[in-house]
Amino acid sequence: MNAFLVLDLAINDFAGFSHYMAAIPAHIARYDGRYIVKGAVPTCIEGDWRPQRMVIIEFPERSRAEAFLGDASIQDLFKVRHETMTSKLTRVFTQPGSTRAMPASTQARQKTIN
Repeated sequence: MNAFLVLDLAINDFAGFSHYMAAIPAHIARYDGRYIVKGAVPTCIEGDWRPQRMVIIEFPERSRAEAFLGDASIQDLFKVRHETMTSKLTRVFTQPGSTRAMPASTQARQKTIN
């Protein structure tokens, strides 16, 4: 089951953020992650969502995405991101044997039921 991290972001301090931009790709790669979208300026098609930039990172397994997010060695780097930008981060998992995405909350409920 693939896992995706979707980040809606606005950079508030580009000089401070540049350290994060230089360092984070190696950490993503360490967990077999890859950029699908990297800092693209999106166009809203429906609704009132107004993201300034988008990042989408794909991991081959849910456990790899969770390990990346929980890695103690990069928490200080995540703090740099929080201090230099405004963001919203979402996790999405695909169902086994399907390309259809399922939110983490639904995954958790299904795991408890099974």
